[in-house]
Amino acid sequence: MIPDLSDIFARYEALRAEADAIFGKVKHDLPQCVVCKEGCSDCCHALFDLSLVEAMYLNKLFVDTYPYGQQRSDILERAMESDRRLTRLKRDMYRATRDGRKTPEEVMAEVARLRMRCPLLGDDDRCLFYEQRPITCRLYGVPTAILGKGHVCGHSGFEKGKQYPTVHLDKIQERLHSLSTEIKERCGSRFKELDEVYIPLSMTLLTRYDEAYLGIGPAKRED
Repeated sequence: MIPDLSDIFARYEALRAEADAIFGKVKHDLPQCVVCKEGCSDCCHALFDLSLVEAMYLNKLFVDTYPYGQQRSDILERAMESDRRLTRLKRDMYRATRDGRKTPEEVMAEVARLRMRCPLLGDDDRCLFYEQRPITCRLYGVPTAILGKGHVCGHSGFEKGKQYPTVHLDKIQERLHSLSTEIKERCGSRFKELDEVYIPLSMTLLTRYDEAYLGIGPAKRED
């Protein structure tokens, strides 16, 4: 049985609120630079993975919001197509590094340039899950840094070479990882690296986070 995780999800919501507050402050202080507006979907084509806590949280809300119906089927169909494309991309990139045709750094730079439409992006280019969107989506549009490298939306007004308030995503990811570790420990998972799993949004929607996935209880014996 999956234990009660509501307190962990509440702390995730608190972290999400912090991200909103940070974005709001930068936008308030530098309105000429933060140009995010309704109808812009640039961030909805970026590739990124979700930590276990964020994936489980988003999946639960998705199931509750779309338990059945045509819209659910349409979203899952888009998710399956995205996942097929991602699988092919990861296979090709793995082969490129294995064969020495590209360095890991070159592959990561290529991934950063790739564009893929989010399955939660509606036909009107508006997010179907805007209020529940992941933290990465919430911070897109203000300067961020990962492993010491800065990133910013290409449509923003931030000028190259100038110093701006920067969100260090590594620290946020550390807190997300800590929450994921709590989930693993509370579930008593037999999967030692469960909290190290990062999931694309497409697979987040398609996955069933049940006892089998979480490694709760003994493994089933095959007859």
